[in-house]
Amino acid sequence: MSHALDASGAGSDTPNLDFDGTTPYEDYVQADVLTHLQHLRSDDPGEMVFLVTTQVMELWFTVIVHEWETAARALREDDIPVAMDALKRSLRELEALNHSWRPLAQLTPAQFNAYRGALGEGSGFQSAMYRRMEFLLGEKSASMLVPHRGAPRVHAELEKALHEPGLYDETLRLLARRGLPVPQSVLDRDLSRRYEPSAEVEAVWTELYADPTGTHADLHRLGEVLTDVAELVWRWRNDHLVATRRAMGAKTGTGGSAGVTWLEKRASKNVFPELWTARSHV
Repeated sequence: MSHALDASGAGSDTPNLDFDGTTPYEDYVQADVLTHLQHLRSDDPGEMVFLVTTQVMELWFTVIVHEWETAARALREDDIPVAMDALKRSLRELEALNHSWRPLAQLTPAQFNAYRGALGEGSGFQSAMYRRMEFLLGEKSASMLVPHRGAPRVHAELEKALHEPGLYDETLRLLARRGLPVPQSVLDRDLSRRYEPSAEVEAVWTELYADPTGTHADLHRLGEVLTDVAELVWRWRNDHLVATRRAMGAKTGTGGSAGVTWLEKRASKNVFPELWTARSHV
């Protein structure tokens, strides 16, 4: 049996270092691809951290979309344990995503301006994967497909997601299948439009929260995990708002967006609204 040798020829615990071609690690992770995707457009040394942080955020968007699509599919199949596992994983991923703001959180206007021009018309609201996250949260808008018309595959994926039920839609359908009085108008709503709060849905959650250990205890637990998701999304939006305020004040955002004004409007919205308002009635 062969074994590794150290420099003196004696046996050691050194792992296999000699591979034919790339290493198995490289084959799996594609690290060489990832670490050569940074094409800087300015001479400012601060641009590197901005670009890499943004790319890391895109990777977190991708895995969170995977988790929420897994959860939505499981809810559709009445498999609450699988849905809960995916949602709980997404909580840790959302926390990591939110921490991604830290390298950028204290940018001064002068520091940001040093490479802001290199972004051109680029803006975070053009992120297709982030848009899929928003769609899964019920924040639907057909107009947000417009920036992606020049990328047919991306546009098709977003258009499909626009018309599919999101996490909350699948949750409410599950509640209805369990005999709870979710109104038919909510179940049959136009999925391509933003979810609007319903007094009847609020009453359903009020009933569930008033009896957390009763017949529908698993639905109460599901509601709490969805509330955790909603809270972390709110924190993401607020961290984005604060970082933007520090870096550029109230100036117009890149890509012609309204900048801080637009982010303030986003930060004021609750995801899964009745999960929050029902608490006032318990």
